[in-house]
Amino acid sequence: MVVGHAVRWPAWRVSWRGVSRPMNAWLVHAVVIWGWHLPVLFQAALHNDALHGLQHLSFLGSALLFWWAILHPRRQAGLGLSVLYLFTTAVHTAVLGALITFARTPWYPAYVAPAAGLGPLEDQQLAGLVMWIPAGLAYLVAALVIVRRWLSESEGSVVRAEVV
Repeated sequence: MVVGHAVRWPAWRVSWRGVSRPMNAWLVHAVVIWGWHLPVLFQAALHNDALHGLQHLSFLGSALLFWWAILHPRRQAGLGLSVLYLFTTAVHTAVLGALITFARTPWYPAYVAPAAGLGPLEDQQLAGLVMWIPAGLAYLVAALVIVRRWLSESEGSVVRAEVV
């Protein structure tokens, strides 16, 4: 009940319209990803539970915002832009993943991963590869699904125009 009233509040609606625009959601998501991977912030989150929770909450929140904005564009033409936002996100996260993978020293020395007998550098390289390859494939698949949807909706528009 309280949430229902809050989302009807004009200031909330204006804020949501602004932040959920695809370009704004893309920017928020990019800043969150790159910002939290700065060694000083990442290491600080390792030493502070509240900051660590905020880190993960911002990863989740910015990702949900990003995916909402690109999967629910306000206009049909927005689907084409959604593909562009997916492509640029795939590129910038691939760059970050590659930088993490090919680093010669651990970026986050405070992070110790005892699992699977990996040292800090090997664990970092594995994490960079996961960020780079599987995540990049997810963006590619999503872009292909959106292109299919965009073409299908465009075809529907042409058919409706021909009927009229």
